Amino acid sequence: MNVEWIAVDWGTSHLRAWAMQGDSVLAQAASSDGMSRTTGGGFQAALLALIEDWLPGQPVDVIACGMVGARQGWVEAPYSAVPSEPIPVVPFRVPNTDPRIRAFVVPGLKQTSPPDVMRGEETQIAGFLSTHQNWDGVICLPGTHTKWAQISAGEVVSFRTFMTGELFDLLRGQSVLQHSIDEGWDDVNFTEAVADMLSKPEQLAARLFGLRAADLLHGQSKSVARARLSGFLIGAELAASRPYWLGQQLAIIGSESLTKAYATALQQQGAMVETADATIATLAGLSQARTLTRQTA
Repeated sequence: MNVEWIAVDWGTSHLRAWAMQGDSVLAQAASSDGMSRTTGGGFQAALLALIEDWLPGQPVDVIACGMVGARQGWVEAPYSAVPSEPIPVVPFRVPNTDPRIRAFVVPGLKQTSPPDVMRGEETQIAGFLSTHQNWDGVICLPGTHTKWAQISAGEVVSFRTFMTGELFDLLRGQSVLQHSIDEGWDDVNFTEAVADMLSKPEQLAARLFGLRAADLLHGQSKSVARARLSGFLIGAELAASRPYWLGQQLAIIGSESLTKAYATALQQQGAMVETADATIATLAGLSQARTLTRQTA
Protein backbone atom coordinates (compact mmCIF):
# COMPACT_ATOMS: atom_id res chain seq x y z
CA MET A 1 0.00 0.00 0.00
CA ASN A 2 1.60 3.24 -1.19
CA VAL A 3 0.60 5.64 1.60
CA GLU A 4 1.56 9.24 0.83
CA TRP A 5 0.05 10.82 3.95
CA ILE A 6 -2.41 10.11 6.76
CA ALA A 7 -5.52 12.17 7.54
CA VAL A 8 -6.77 12.22 11.15
CA ASP A 9 -9.98 13.54 12.70
CA TRP A 10 -9.46 13.43 16.47
CA GLY A 11 -12.47 14.47 18.49
CA THR A 12 -13.46 14.31 22.14
CA SER A 13 -14.91 10.80 21.89
CA HIS A 14 -13.43 9.20 18.78
CA LEU A 15 -10.24 8.94 16.73
CA ARG A 16 -10.58 8.36 12.98
CA ALA A 17 -7.75 7.96 10.48
CA TRP A 18 -7.43 7.48 6.73
CA ALA A 19 -4.44 6.25 4.73
CA MET A 20 -4.24 8.58 1.73
CA GLN A 21 -2.67 8.58 -1.72
CA GLY A 22 -3.22 12.09 -2.98
CA ASP A 23 -6.95 12.68 -2.47
CA SER A 24 -7.82 8.96 -2.61
CA VAL A 25 -8.56 6.88 0.48
CA LEU A 26 -6.59 3.63 0.60
CA ALA A 27 -7.73 2.45 4.03
CA GLN A 28 -9.48 3.75 7.12
CA ALA A 29 -9.61 2.91 10.81
CA ALA A 30 -11.25 4.23 13.98
CA SER A 31 -11.08 3.81 17.74
CA SER A 32 -12.72 5.21 20.87
CA ASP A 33 -9.43 6.82 21.94
CA GLY A 34 -10.79 10.37 21.76
CA MET A 35 -9.25 13.26 23.64
CA SER A 36 -11.37 12.54 26.73
CA ARG A 37 -9.77 9.07 27.06
CA THR A 38 -6.22 10.03 26.10
CA THR A 39 -3.90 12.01 28.36
CA GLY A 40 -0.35 13.30 28.38
CA GLY A 41 1.98 11.13 26.35
CA GLY A 42 -0.79 8.74 25.35
CA PHE A 43 -1.73 10.53 22.16
CA GLN A 44 1.11 9.25 20.02
CA ALA A 45 0.63 5.70 21.33
CA ALA A 46 -3.11 5.81 20.55
CA LEU A 47 -2.40 7.06 17.03
CA LEU A 48 0.35 4.54 16.29
CA ALA A 49 -1.87 1.68 17.50
CA LEU A 50 -4.31 2.67 14.76
CA ILE A 51 -1.96 3.50 11.86
CA GLU A 52 1.23 1.50 12.45
CA ASP A 53 0.48 -1.03 9.73
CA TRP A 54 0.19 1.79 7.17
CA LEU A 55 3.57 3.39 7.84
CA PRO A 56 6.01 3.14 4.92
CA GLY A 57 9.76 2.98 5.25
CA GLN A 58 10.23 6.76 5.09
CA PRO A 59 8.64 9.37 7.42
CA VAL A 60 5.03 10.13 6.49
CA ASP A 61 3.01 13.29 7.17
CA VAL A 62 0.07 12.99 9.55
CA ILE A 63 -2.38 15.90 9.28
CA ALA A 64 -4.85 16.06 12.18
CA CYS A 65 -7.79 18.27 13.11
CA GLY A 66 -10.19 18.48 16.03
CA MET A 67 -9.77 18.40 19.80
CA VAL A 68 -6.28 16.92 19.42
CA GLY A 69 -5.18 20.57 19.18
CA ALA A 70 -6.90 21.66 22.40
CA ARG A 71 -5.15 22.62 25.61
CA GLN A 72 -5.70 19.08 26.89
CA GLY A 73 -4.74 17.53 23.52
CA TRP A 74 -1.54 16.22 21.99
CA VAL A 75 -0.27 19.75 21.41
CA GLU A 76 -2.06 23.08 21.79
CA ALA A 77 -2.57 24.69 18.39
CA PRO A 78 -3.52 28.32 19.10
CA TYR A 79 -6.84 29.62 17.79
CA SER A 80 -7.00 32.07 14.89
CA ALA A 81 -9.42 34.97 15.35
CA VAL A 82 -12.31 35.60 12.98
CA PRO A 83 -12.82 37.10 10.48
CA SER A 84 -10.40 34.62 9.00
CA GLU A 85 -9.93 31.99 6.32
CA PRO A 86 -10.93 28.62 7.77
CA ILE A 87 -7.28 27.49 7.83
CA PRO A 88 -5.32 30.77 7.76
CA VAL A 89 -1.97 29.50 9.04
CA VAL A 90 0.27 26.49 8.55
CA PRO A 91 -0.80 23.63 10.85
CA PHE A 92 1.20 23.39 14.06
CA ARG A 93 4.05 20.83 14.02
CA VAL A 94 4.01 18.35 16.89
CA PRO A 95 7.52 18.18 18.36
CA ASN A 96 9.47 15.04 19.27
CA THR A 97 7.33 12.53 17.43
CA ASP A 98 8.19 8.96 16.46
CA PRO A 99 10.71 9.23 13.58
CA ARG A 100 8.30 7.42 11.26
CA ILE A 101 5.81 10.32 11.28
CA ARG A 102 5.72 14.09 10.95
CA ALA A 103 2.55 15.18 12.73
CA PHE A 104 0.75 18.49 12.18
CA VAL A 105 -2.37 19.83 13.91
CA VAL A 106 -4.83 22.27 12.31
CA PRO A 107 -5.62 25.22 14.61
CA GLY A 108 -9.18 26.12 15.51
CA LEU A 109 -11.00 29.45 15.26
CA LYS A 110 -12.05 31.85 18.01
CA GLN A 111 -14.50 34.72 18.29
CA THR A 112 -14.00 37.36 20.96
CA SER A 113 -17.54 38.74 21.14
CA PRO A 114 -19.75 36.92 21.75
CA PRO A 115 -17.10 34.48 22.99
CA ASP A 116 -16.99 31.27 20.98
CA VAL A 117 -14.53 28.67 19.71
CA MET A 118 -14.40 25.79 17.23
CA ARG A 119 -11.98 22.93 16.58
CA GLY A 120 -12.48 20.56 13.68
CA GLU A 121 -15.38 22.37 12.02
CA GLU A 122 -13.00 24.89 10.44
CA THR A 123 -11.46 21.98 8.50
CA GLN A 124 -14.87 20.89 7.22
CA ILE A 125 -15.64 24.47 6.19
CA ALA A 126 -12.33 24.68 4.32
CA GLY A 127 -13.08 21.41 2.56
CA PHE A 128 -16.56 22.55 1.53
CA LEU A 129 -15.30 25.89 0.22
CA SER A 130 -12.56 24.14 -1.78
CA THR A 131 -15.28 22.70 -4.02
CA HIS A 132 -17.58 25.75 -3.91
CA GLN A 133 -15.60 28.67 -5.24
CA ASN A 134 -16.88 32.19 -4.38
CA TRP A 135 -19.54 30.69 -2.10
CA ASP A 136 -21.13 33.19 0.32
CA GLY A 137 -23.76 32.24 2.85
CA VAL A 138 -24.17 30.33 6.09
CA ILE A 139 -22.90 26.85 6.91
CA CYS A 140 -24.55 24.77 9.62
CA LEU A 141 -22.45 21.97 11.13
CA PRO A 142 -24.77 19.91 13.36
CA GLY A 143 -23.35 17.71 16.07
CA THR A 144 -22.84 17.57 19.81
CA HIS A 145 -22.12 21.30 19.65
CA THR A 146 -23.75 22.62 16.48
CA LYS A 147 -22.03 25.51 14.71
CA TRP A 148 -23.53 28.21 12.51
CA ALA A 149 -20.84 30.00 10.49
CA GLN A 150 -21.28 33.07 8.32
CA ILE A 151 -19.07 32.86 5.22
CA SER A 152 -18.09 35.79 3.00
CA ALA A 153 -15.23 36.17 0.50
CA GLY A 154 -13.71 32.87 1.58
CA GLU A 155 -13.61 33.83 5.27
CA VAL A 156 -15.48 32.82 8.38
CA VAL A 157 -16.90 36.19 9.43
CA SER A 158 -18.70 35.09 12.60
CA PHE A 159 -20.12 31.95 14.18
CA ARG A 160 -22.28 30.72 17.05
CA THR A 161 -22.33 27.39 18.87
CA PHE A 162 -25.43 25.65 20.24
CA MET A 163 -25.19 22.70 22.67
CA THR A 164 -28.24 21.10 21.09
CA GLY A 165 -26.75 17.64 20.59
CA GLU A 166 -25.33 17.48 24.09
CA LEU A 167 -28.64 18.63 25.59
CA PHE A 168 -30.44 15.91 23.63
CA ASP A 169 -28.08 13.22 24.95
CA LEU A 170 -28.31 14.49 28.53
CA LEU A 171 -32.10 14.72 28.53
CA ARG A 172 -32.53 11.36 26.82
CA GLY A 173 -30.06 9.54 29.07
CA GLN A 174 -29.99 11.29 32.44
CA SER A 175 -33.28 13.12 32.95
CA VAL A 176 -36.77 11.89 33.82
CA LEU A 177 -37.34 11.64 30.06
CA GLN A 178 -35.09 8.58 29.86
CA HIS A 179 -38.09 6.46 30.88
CA SER A 180 -40.19 7.73 27.95
CA ILE A 181 -37.77 7.65 24.98
CA ASP A 182 -36.23 4.90 22.86
CA GLU A 183 -34.36 4.70 19.54
CA GLY A 184 -37.37 5.07 17.21
CA TRP A 185 -38.41 8.04 15.09
CA ASP A 186 -41.49 9.75 13.69
CA ASP A 187 -41.16 12.35 10.92
CA VAL A 188 -44.56 13.97 11.41
CA ASN A 189 -44.07 14.56 15.12
CA PHE A 190 -40.57 15.88 14.54
CA THR A 191 -41.75 18.56 12.10
CA GLU A 192 -44.70 19.45 14.34
CA ALA A 193 -42.38 19.95 17.32
CA VAL A 194 -39.99 22.10 15.26
CA ALA A 195 -42.85 24.36 14.14
CA ASP A 196 -44.24 24.58 17.67
CA MET A 197 -40.89 25.62 19.11
CA LEU A 198 -40.15 28.14 16.36
CA SER A 199 -43.41 29.91 17.19
CA LYS A 200 -43.12 29.55 21.00
CA PRO A 201 -39.47 29.03 22.00
CA GLU A 202 -40.21 30.33 25.51
CA GLN A 203 -42.27 27.17 26.09
CA LEU A 204 -39.29 24.80 25.75
CA ALA A 205 -39.04 23.71 29.39
CA ALA A 206 -42.77 23.07 29.63
CA ARG A 207 -42.87 21.15 26.34
CA LEU A 208 -40.04 18.92 27.55
CA PHE A 209 -41.89 17.81 30.67
CA GLY A 210 -44.97 17.34 28.56
CA LEU A 211 -43.19 14.42 26.89
CA ARG A 212 -43.05 12.60 30.21
CA ALA A 213 -46.65 13.47 31.07
CA ALA A 214 -47.87 12.26 27.66
CA ASP A 215 -46.21 8.91 28.34
CA LEU A 216 -47.70 8.55 31.81
CA LEU A 217 -51.23 9.68 30.94
CA HIS A 218 -51.67 8.65 27.31
CA GLY A 219 -49.04 5.98 26.72
CA GLN A 220 -47.32 8.09 24.06
CA SER A 221 -45.01 6.06 21.83
CA LYS A 222 -41.36 6.27 22.87
CA SER A 223 -40.34 6.82 19.24
CA VAL A 224 -42.76 9.75 19.03
CA ALA A 225 -41.25 11.16 22.21
CA ARG A 226 -37.71 10.91 20.78
CA ALA A 227 -38.73 12.68 17.59
CA ARG A 228 -40.52 15.41 19.53
CA LEU A 229 -37.56 15.91 21.88
CA SER A 230 -35.28 16.38 18.87
CA GLY A 231 -37.82 18.68 17.23
CA PHE A 232 -38.21 20.85 20.32
CA LEU A 233 -34.45 21.28 20.74
CA ILE A 234 -33.70 21.90 17.07
CA GLY A 235 -36.69 24.23 16.83
CA ALA A 236 -35.40 26.27 19.78
CA GLU A 237 -31.99 26.41 18.12
CA LEU A 238 -33.48 27.61 14.83
CA ALA A 239 -35.47 30.27 16.65
CA ALA A 240 -32.28 31.58 18.27
CA SER A 241 -30.18 31.28 15.10
CA ARG A 242 -32.79 32.88 12.82
CA PRO A 243 -30.56 35.89 12.01
CA TYR A 244 -28.01 33.44 10.59
CA TRP A 245 -30.23 31.39 8.30
CA LEU A 246 -33.21 33.55 7.36
CA GLY A 247 -32.93 34.58 3.71
CA GLN A 248 -29.39 33.18 3.39
CA GLN A 249 -27.77 30.66 1.08
CA LEU A 250 -27.45 27.61 3.32
CA ALA A 251 -25.28 24.51 3.46
CA ILE A 252 -25.37 21.75 6.08
CA ILE A 253 -22.28 19.61 6.69
CA GLY A 254 -22.82 16.58 8.90
CA SER A 255 -23.74 12.95 9.30
CA GLU A 256 -26.60 11.64 7.19
CA SER A 257 -29.14 11.49 10.03
CA LEU A 258 -28.39 14.91 11.51
CA THR A 259 -28.15 16.55 8.09
CA LYS A 260 -31.56 15.16 7.18
CA ALA A 261 -33.13 16.40 10.44
CA TYR A 262 -31.77 19.94 10.09
CA ALA A 263 -32.56 20.10 6.36
CA THR A 264 -36.14 18.99 7.02
CA ALA A 265 -36.55 21.60 9.75
CA LEU A 266 -35.13 24.41 7.61
CA GLN A 267 -36.98 23.44 4.44
CA GLN A 268 -40.18 23.52 6.48
CA GLN A 269 -39.44 27.24 6.92
CA GLY A 270 -38.99 27.74 3.18
CA ALA A 271 -35.17 27.72 3.26
CA MET A 272 -33.17 26.43 0.29
CA VAL A 273 -30.59 24.01 1.66
CA GLU A 274 -27.55 22.25 0.19
CA THR A 275 -26.11 19.29 2.08
CA ALA A 276 -22.60 17.87 2.24
CA ASP A 277 -21.08 14.78 3.84
CA ALA A 278 -18.94 15.53 6.89
CA THR A 279 -16.26 12.93 6.12
CA ILE A 280 -15.79 14.13 2.54
CA ALA A 281 -15.53 17.74 3.74
CA THR A 282 -13.07 16.79 6.49
CA LEU A 283 -10.76 14.94 4.09
CA ALA A 284 -10.86 17.81 1.59
CA GLY A 285 -9.99 20.27 4.36
CA LEU A 286 -7.14 18.11 5.67
CA SER A 287 -5.81 17.86 2.12
CA GLN A 288 -5.74 21.67 1.98
CA ALA A 289 -3.93 21.76 5.32
CA ARG A 290 -1.37 19.29 3.99
CA THR A 291 -0.73 21.57 1.00
CA LEU A 292 0.06 24.42 3.41
CA THR A 293 2.64 22.31 5.25
CA ARG A 294 4.32 21.27 2.01
CA GLN A 295 4.48 24.84 0.69
CA THR A 296 6.51 25.89 3.73
CA ALA A 297 8.62 22.74 4.07
